[in-house]
Amino acid sequence: MEEPTVAGPLDQLARQAERSPALWATVVPALRQMIVSGALAPGAHLPEGELAAALEMSRGPIREALIELEREGLVVLRRHRGAQVIALTDEDIEEIYTLRLSLEQLAITRALPRLTDEHLATMDDVLEQMRALGPDYEPQTALDLDFAFHDVLYQAAAHSRLDRAWQQIRSQVAMLLHSRHVARRDFHEIAYAEHKAIRDIITSGDTTAATEAINHHLTGAYHRLITARH
Repeated sequence: MEEPTVAGPLDQLARQAERSPALWATVVPALRQMIVSGALAPGAHLPEGELAAALEMSRGPIREALIELEREGLVVLRRHRGAQVIALTDEDIEEIYTLRLSLEQLAITRALPRLTDEHLATMDDVLEQMRALGPDYEPQTALDLDFAFHDVLYQAAAHSRLDRAWQQIRSQVAMLLHSRHVARRDFHEIAYAEHKAIRDIITSGDTTAATEAINHHLTGAYHRLITARH
């Protein structure tokens, strides 16, 4: 099987560097977005030298960026073999989703008594954007709206360690969801109804029903992702 190449994405990164001399300050977000979107394919090698040349910078900031992306679970660093974009297996995905489910069950339990009118207004705005989506939606738009809704729960939970745990797997979840939206374009058909159900239960203040709704939502998302992969 032909090994994934980074030549095209590196050319794109170099053009961005020409337009934005300060891109060195955002190399982590730039590489993260390329991995999440699939521009840098799973299994692609990320040679420090080529990245440094494309961005016209030393290898130091590139190495630091790759270490950060390894912490986020997007890159694997192997001695003498360099960096490589993670290729997630079905077992990896099951671990990510079961962990996310546990985190979100805690988040919604803590969030219910702490949700403010501002939190609810943010949710309602996201819901309206979900409802307005058509079949031609961009995968990144679906991802952004999905995260915007769930981020409210983490913010309202007011639990710093919970938030850090979510941030550690957030990029991997983003990578999975983006690939799922590319493979199967049905977010506009299911997103509004499922998230609206969670919003309605939150209003009722029923913690048990809220955790059940999160379980139903994320379990369904997991099965749709696995189906889209096979």
